[in-house]
Parts: sequence; structure tokens; C-alpha cells
Amino acid sequence: MTKEEFKFIRPGKVRVRIAPSPTGFLHIGSARTALFNYLFAKKHQGSFILRIEDTDIERSSPEFEKDILENLKWLGIQWSEGPDIGGEYEPYRQSERKNIYTKYLKKLLDENNAYYCFCSKEEIEAQKQYQMSIGEIPGYNGKCASLLTKEVKKYLSQEKESVIRIRNPLHIKKIVFNDLIRGRLEFDTGLMGDMIIAKNLLSPLYNFAVVIDDFEMKITHVIRGEEHISNTPKQILIQQALGIPKVEYTHLSLILAPDKSKLSKRHGAIPVAEYRKQGYLSETLVNFIAFLGWNPGTEREIFSMASLVKEFSLTKVQKAGAIFNVKRLDYLNGFYIRQKSIDRLTELCLAYFIEAGLIIKQDEKFKIKETKEEISLETLKKIISIYQERLKKLSEISELADFFFKEKLNYDKNRLIWKEMSIQEVKKSLLTSEKLLAKIKPDNWTKENIERVLMPEAEKAKDRGVLLWPLRVALTNKQASASPFEIAEILGKDKTIKRIKQSFESLCLKN
Repeated sequence: MTKEEFKFIRPGKVRVRIAPSPTGFLHIGSARTALFNYLFAKKHQGSFILRIEDTDIERSSPEFEKDILENLKWLGIQWSEGPDIGGEYEPYRQSERKNIYTKYLKKLLDENNAYYCFCSKEEIEAQKQYQMSIGEIPGYNGKCASLLTKEVKKYLSQEKESVIRIRNPLHIKKIVFNDLIRGRLEFDTGLMGDMIIAKNLLSPLYNFAVVIDDFEMKITHVIRGEEHISNTPKQILIQQALGIPKVEYTHLSLILAPDKSKLSKRHGAIPVAEYRKQGYLSETLVNFIAFLGWNPGTEREIFSMASLVKEFSLTKVQKAGAIFNVKRLDYLNGFYIRQKSIDRLTELCLAYFIEAGLIIKQDEKFKIKETKEEISLETLKKIISIYQERLKKLSEISELADFFFKEKLNYDKNRLIWKEMSIQEVKKSLLTSEKLLAKIKPDNWTKENIERVLMPEAEKAKDRGVLLWPLRVALTNKQASASPFEIAEILGKDKTIKRIKQSFESLCLKN
């Protein structure tokens, strides 16, 4: 479909769906498919439907379904019809739609467009091996296609194992359809054979069930991953056999690793829930996922959901594989973290402090777990605020700021040393800092006053790091951290002096 043709999509008439199988957690690929369907529906004032394809009873799980629903909602992808909210075309779980499938299977059987096949797996495999041995493309040879009605009834009464196959009409040589991204695609029906569409009247296979569901739910556009391209001609054959209209098909490119190999766990193929746990924001993932195959045609990189709806078009979705760039994901997350108010960011980060065992919450109050001291929400906000510019993921806050919640730090002697300083020079530097800071009255213990007292002394040396580096490490025991002035203000005078002494003592013990 060209850009011009998109203009003739009637507002409110578009109906699209996401149909995940609850056999695993929601991953980036499925989330992107859901997002593109959602944006397309919203763009055309249409409906976005969530349907659960749970016919694989052995692998399907309520836990996976719950994960899919929760994380789609977390991303802000909300459906207008689905298993949790119902709708005009319910039920929205395939396991609850078996009677509907039976009706269509009977129609195909009654009209002789489908038939029962009683060939055993061993027979099918023997056929396959023989066909390959004589250079033919393996496929079902149609042995049961001409069985008499009485033979079929006999075998069924004997409960002989069987499947239901759809007849591949010989007069249809090719299946052709127009992919809205890839253009004209053509398939030779001679390579498809009489495919199996159901195990029995109550157990349809994927390609049959999805056709029925899309028709019954009045789906107009199917937007899905390119791994389904091979399924499309099969589904069109089923549509033709049933005399129902085909839908518009769009197949999204694969998401690839930076080296263009298949995306693996190492490169980012982890559940959406894991990204959430690591501290990626929902708006980050939506913005990031949107660019996996789509480009607005401008240099703009930051999009809210509302602006994505406004700008999204399938004409701007690329055919080539989309590269998963975790550096860009981290960049976007850092950007969105910096946009948060300190109140909201603190609310998001507190869970990570608690999970790391740094603080505990009791009766709406917080305590440092190790020291049992009470710590105010305002102090927690200050701690988080000095790291807001540095955070790429919310989960990083625990490791960056854990020193605030420790009784004593286990100092690394080498870390206290700035460049070519000797141990004696480091000791002298720490003693100087202690002496200067001791002069500040507790009531005047502010970042500005701490900096005013220390900076003149730091400027005396050729490198201000001679004074400030050992001090910062004494307070944090970190290779990198916020400034010592900010940290000292939050720690307070007593803890600051105490840590300087502890670091000095550690040098004496280790030297």
C-alpha cells in the first residue's frame, strides 16, 4: 500500500490485534509488534485488540499471560478489547473459542474442502524419505484425500488417530499478496501441499485458528514479525476455502544484534520485565522500541506516546533488520531519568535501596539497616539528587550510593592515592582536610561552606586533586562519585570527620 493509498483508510474502521502465546515472558520483539499495532490503530482512530493464543496447553501458563498483560500496560499500550476487559467479540482466549473453530472445520469438511487423514507418522516419514530419494520436494502425497465417506466414518468410529487437512486447490498456482512494507510477495502453492489445519474438531492448529479469529473479530490489518511471512500464504488459502475476505498484511523486520546476527540474551533479548527490574523507564522502552525499524524521517529522537501516534506511519517502517543498540537505550534512559522530578525519582529509587538491604521501611519511616539510624525522606532525596545526572538505570543507584548507609568502609589503599602521591602525602592531605572541616560549625555545615573552606587550600597545589581526591575516596571508597562537597553535606559533620579518620587509620594499618 502506497502513501497515497493510506489516505483512504476510513477513520474508526481499522481493527488490529496483538496475539501473543503465553508460553514465555513478554520480550522486546512482541512488545514492538504490540506498539506498532497500537500506534497504527490510534493513528487511524481504530481499535487495538489483545487476543491470547493459548492452544498450546502444555506450554501455556497463567503466569506468562499475567506477565504479558502487566508489562504491556506498564508500557502504556492499552487495548480496547481483551481477555481482562471483554468486548463485542469475546472470548479473547483461543482455549475458550473451540466451538467457534469446530463450526468452521465442519464447514470445510461438509463442502469437501478439507478431509480426515489417517496416515501414521511413520507413513508420513517414509513418504518424505522416498520423495527426497528421487529428487522431489517432500510433501504429503494425498493418500487419504479420496477416502470414501463410509471409510472415514469407520476409521473415526474406531478412534483411529487422525488429523484434518485442507485441500490445496490445483487451479490456484500462486498466492500473491501486497505486504504494506515489502510490496508484492508471491508464493507457489505447489510447494505447500494439503496442510494440516487441526488435530481434530476441537484442536485447531495455529494457521487455522488465527484465520478464524481474525475474521470473527473483524481484523482489518495484521501487523506482525517477518517470521510469519511463510504463514501468510497458508492463511490466505484457508480464507479462500472458507470464502472469507483476506486482511491487509504487514511483516516487520527482525531485530538484530549490533553485528547483525540473531538477537541473543547477551545483546538484549531479555524479557521486558527484566528491563523494568533493571530500572529502565517505560517511556524509555517505548521510545527505544519505536525506532527499531521505524524512522520519522527527521533528526528528532525523543517522542512521547502521543507524539508517536501523531507521527507514526507504516510507510516509514524499514524492510531491513533493526539493530538493537543498548548504548542508545542507556542514553535514552538517562535522558528520561534527568527529566523526572526529584520526588518522583526518589519514589522510583527507594525500592532499589530496600531490595539491596540498605534501608528498611517501617510505618512510613526509613531506617538504615546496618546502623539502625533513622534517615529522613528529605535526606534520601538529597542522596538521589546528586546522582540524577549520572544514572543510566535506576538499579545503579544502590551501588553508586551504598556508602551513605555503611557504618565503616573497607578502604582500598591504592584508591586513596591520587596519581603519583606517596602514602605520606595522602596522610597529610587527609589530616589537612580534617583540620579545615573541623573548624566549620555544625549549623554552617553546607555544601557551599565546605567548598569555601576547602577550595583555597586545594588551589595552593598544582593539582587540586591532591587535596580533594583522597577526601572524596575517604568519604565514599569509590573510584568515581559525586563531589566531596555534596557528599560531606549529606553525611553531616560527625560522619565526615569520622570517615576521614577511618581512612587515615587504614593507611597506617596497611602501610
